[in-house]
Amino acid sequence: MTLVPDILSPPPKAPEIPIIEQAYSKLSNSITVEWAAVAGASSYLLTAQDGDSFIETIITNSPGTVTGLKAATVYKISIRSINAGGRSQPSPAKKAKTGPHMPADVQVTFDSGALRAVISFTPAEGASSYITAAHSGTSELNCSTTSSSCTIPSLECGAEYSLSVVASNEAGSSIPTEAVTFKTVPCAPESVTVEEAEPGNLSVSWSNVDLSDYYVVFVKSDDGLEVHCNTSQTQCYFQSDCGFTYFISVFAYNRAGQSPLGDIFNHTTAPCCPSDFNPVFVSSDTVQIVWSPVRGAEMYETKAVDWSNELLCNDTATICTLSALQCNTQYNITVYSFSEIRGSNTSCATKHVATAPCSPEIISVSKETLSVISVHWIANNDEATYTVTCGSLFSISAVASTEAGRSLPSYSVPLETAPCCPADLTVTLVTQSVTNISWSIGTGAKTYITTLESHKRQARCHTLQNSCLLGCITCGTNYTVSVKAISETGLISDCIYRRFSSSACCPAGVKLYRLDNNGIRIYWRTLEGSINYTTDLYGSKGNFTCTSSVAVSYCDVTEIPCGDVYTVVVSPVTDKGSKLTFCPKKIYSVTCSGSSVGMVIYKGKKNADNHQVSRETN
Repeated sequence: MTLVPDILSPPPKAPEIPIIEQAYSKLSNSITVEWAAVAGASSYLLTAQDGDSFIETIITNSPGTVTGLKAATVYKISIRSINAGGRSQPSPAKKAKTGPHMPADVQVTFDSGALRAVISFTPAEGASSYITAAHSGTSELNCSTTSSSCTIPSLECGAEYSLSVVASNEAGSSIPTEAVTFKTVPCAPESVTVEEAEPGNLSVSWSNVDLSDYYVVFVKSDDGLEVHCNTSQTQCYFQSDCGFTYFISVFAYNRAGQSPLGDIFNHTTAPCCPSDFNPVFVSSDTVQIVWSPVRGAEMYETKAVDWSNELLCNDTATICTLSALQCNTQYNITVYSFSEIRGSNTSCATKHVATAPCSPEIISVSKETLSVISVHWIANNDEATYTVTCGSLFSISAVASTEAGRSLPSYSVPLETAPCCPADLTVTLVTQSVTNISWSIGTGAKTYITTLESHKRQARCHTLQNSCLLGCITCGTNYTVSVKAISETGLISDCIYRRFSSSACCPAGVKLYRLDNNGIRIYWRTLEGSINYTTDLYGSKGNFTCTSSVAVSYCDVTEIPCGDVYTVVVSPVTDKGSKLTFCPKKIYSVTCSGSSVGMVIYKGKKNADNHQVSRETN
């Protein structure tokens, strides 16, 4: 038997030498290599050499990464292909530099006022730039710098951020630093409510704010005085005074600082009550009340009440004449203060004022003896003392005369005619609700009854003088003026003169608004549509006047200097073109920013020059 020898297979060959296309570093401890695949190679051996030391790793496909390297170090990178036949020769070496070290000692400083964070760190060896990233939920903010600090702006209030820093150079980036967490300042408190459960006590409350440790409430009054409350609760209490406007700000705090400024709330307390009002003139049908102006009052209402009747007097002046009262009557008189914002202060005290006694009615006069006369009258007054005055009665007699002489006088006949009506009558406005009427003396008149009457009400005054103050006049109303001239024995002459129109009402709701041309618009409210109004502004930088057209409730002043305090008076103009002088004055701070340029800083007092200007709220 002939044996045929086996045909032996040739041993496998080592694969071809691969060629590195590129080598680069993405992190500070690794280099990534890309190459073209070699036919027959089952894997590849990557080698990174630094001087005499080298690190190898086997990779199956391109790209491959060598890890465990030193940061910011240049390595020679080569690659061999491997199969069952062995390893190829190393490829031509490529140099690649690893990324830099990561920064160290990362510090965060928070700027609460601007809601930004300043990040500082120790520079990393081999780094040319740095990127800082801050994460909060789905939000990410970052900043880039070539120095050792940068600022991340526009942070959200009430948020917790996780922050890390990465160093970079031309080779790549370092691994991120260990995360640093920090909290921003809490957001401004919301749902702020201001209540005055009883006069003199303010309650400020708000909703709870996330990440807040405590709260501070600042309350500043319109005279510049500021107080604050520090609490961990969501409510604070403050003492308040009548007639003040309080500006209220609520801030939340934590270790990062103060929350942003939220809305500024204002609360105006009820105007103060006149406490020193006293009657300065009392007659049988008229009482005049005078008081000092009080803080916060724009108008006053005087009310006189007896057991069955009520009389009201509304005026901007601090004087009221109550006419057409009942004689010999006890009245409860109250002066209420009123402001447009808060309405009337209904807690004002009442005083008791009695009118003078009624005139006695003589029912009989008899002569008892030659020197004794008995007078009987109706005693219709309480606790009154009566005084009787006797005068002389003049009589009329006739005497006949001829050339022969004079006759004896006839029997005397008493005669009295009705008194003459006054020839002249003048009506003068004193305030919006008080009118002074004066007249010439009527021959034979002892007393006078003056009446102003309209379809709404009647004002009446009984006096010995030839002038009279009539109160409780309604503005913008037509009245009929009449005078009764009464003789000593009671004869009456009815004297009707002319119709009298009371003044137009002073406007309410005076406000200032900014115009585009550096001017301001003065606006007011009025129910009368056919009245012209004139506006006067008095300030340290100049005085200004503007007049509105008929049926227009505003007027404009152009090029008015801002940053000044102005006294503003809006007054109706009479038919004769004269300007009324008794409308209330308001003091405004005209600021240089915002849309509502004027803010009332003091109301209800004629002279507020010594009061500080409150801060702008718009």
